[in-house]
Amino acid sequence: MAQADTRLTKMKAKPDVGTAPTDLTSKSVHALNNHTRNSDTTRNDQRMKSDTDKTDDTTSTDTPSIDRMAISDAVLTDEATNSDAALPHLTAEVDTTTTTRRRLVIKGFGMLSKDPVMAKRMCSLSESLVQLLWDADVELVELALPIFLNMLQNKDILTSSPTALKLAEALRPLFDSDNSHVQILSIHLFQEVMKSVVDEGKKPLKIHVVQNLFPFFLYWHDENQQSGTGEDFLGSGVPVASQKALLRAAWFLKRKDLEQLLKTEQPLKFGECLLEKDKSQVAEYVHQALPYLESPQEPLQEAAIKFIGMAGRYLKGQKNELQLVMDALQGMTHDSTAIKHLALKNLKMLRSAERPRSSPRSSSLKTHSRMKGLGRLLGGAAARGLQRTDPGNPV
Repeated sequence: MAQADTRLTKMKAKPDVGTAPTDLTSKSVHALNNHTRNSDTTRNDQRMKSDTDKTDDTTSTDTPSIDRMAISDAVLTDEATNSDAALPHLTAEVDTTTTTRRRLVIKGFGMLSKDPVMAKRMCSLSESLVQLLWDADVELVELALPIFLNMLQNKDILTSSPTALKLAEALRPLFDSDNSHVQILSIHLFQEVMKSVVDEGKKPLKIHVVQNLFPFFLYWHDENQQSGTGEDFLGSGVPVASQKALLRAAWFLKRKDLEQLLKTEQPLKFGECLLEKDKSQVAEYVHQALPYLESPQEPLQEAAIKFIGMAGRYLKGQKNELQLVMDALQGMTHDSTAIKHLALKNLKMLRSAERPRSSPRSSSLKTHSRMKGLGRLLGGAAARGLQRTDPGNPV
């Protein structure tokens, strides 16, 4: 990650997400301990009894001075002093090994990140927080994504180039998550990354933006809708989130042609434009499309098949890629009747495109050659006939 600078230390200008960690002072830890000791005794006893009933939440031997009540008491209040004290404690707990405890810690970070001041202070923790997005615990990832959203939606915070790239890499697998909430959050977060990345980070990020055009395009067709949750972007569903991400990507890439097709909602023409203007990316787009042929969502299957059919026109001469695509389409025998029919239709189109076509000039030359040969043949036959019927030349 980038080294700390005056922008982050003094908090006078926009801090970058992704700077060196700040010091976790003993004064802050002491403040949290004091707050914990002054908590209501009855409430504490009830929580401790509840905690002991959970076998995976026993106090860790490697952090004996920190307990869950200290975290929850400090976080579940609106007092700024408690938030100040909670941050170092949560930071110390971020690598805890117990599942429920980790979720509690990340939930605490999420609550703190809603405060713009605390969001700025948490920029120094971005490297550790990015690693959480790779975690196999989907619920933990779902809790971690809003932390970055809260940070990057703060207009006073920019994303450093290294952090933008690490976020882009971590978010790509989440676009295909089985958890639609994680999908929407990750797609929306990538939009924020495109918006907030520092100027020097835009060029390195461009390759990730281009690679994400296809999944966003495909999920624009997704029938998976998310019910409202009180936050507009979460209530919009995967298709709307994907369309907005495409608009942001088109803006980032300065592709006004794509912007116009998105605004007028012309997905088919959008796919054609993508292939026509990015011929060097066609093979990559096709490889991205193949896994979606197995999607349980028929709209995604249909969109992938149609896109592959269009892409076939640009794969002439690339026998390996064409054969791979045709094998995949031919293998779609266990799908619905509509999907099988569409796959066979596009397979036929690809096979037709694969066969070489004679040019008009080539056809003309072949016709001329055939006629010339026929003329010589007829001329020879006529000469032999004359030779046989000439009385002055007996056989």
